[in-house]
Amino acid sequence: IGLGNPGKKYDNNRHNVGFLFIQKFAKNYSANFVLKNKLKCNYAEFVLDNVIYRMFMPTTYMNNSGEAIRAIIDWFKVDKDKLIVVVDDIAIPLGKIRVRKKGSSGGHNGLKNIINHLNSKEFLRVRIGIGSPPLIEKDKQQNTISHVLGNFSKPEKLILDKIFCQIIKSLQKLNDHNENSIICELNSFN
Repeated sequence: IGLGNPGKKYDNNRHNVGFLFIQKFAKNYSANFVLKNKLKCNYAEFVLDNVIYRMFMPTTYMNNSGEAIRAIIDWFKVDKDKLIVVVDDIAIPLGKIRVRKKGSSGGHNGLKNIINHLNSKEFLRVRIGIGSPPLIEKDKQQNTISHVLGNFSKPEKLILDKIFCQIIKSLQKLNDHNENSIICELNSFN
């Protein structure tokens, strides 16, 4: 599940790195997204080695992502330990990732909403660094919002492509390897 905000104006925002990743992942397998209103998301799937991979991009805004994830879990009758949530993180430098099986929201409103809807902090999350905004003491909050909702530059997109490829390679191994070894592999990529 990639987190982001729906709508053209957000397409290349740093906050939409989860959507950007999921779109790249789906494209690798020629999987097309369709709107599933009941699930509050765009949904695509593909089959690889007799395993169904389902990908989601919530149509709720970032801060309400938990609504879609709750709907997905209820519809597909899947345990939260089968979820992989891909999200942006301003506390991590661009080009770095952090993978955890559980933890706090770290101040990320999308993760906070998911935790509230699942009533649990235990789900796999892949945090992709978008870097922190330039320090401007005058209005830190506005500066952070502008950074997060700002678009990636071309050089930043090249960095993201490398990260996305590495994450995809690791996720493709999930059915053949222990989840902990995949987490270690992703965390060591940095």
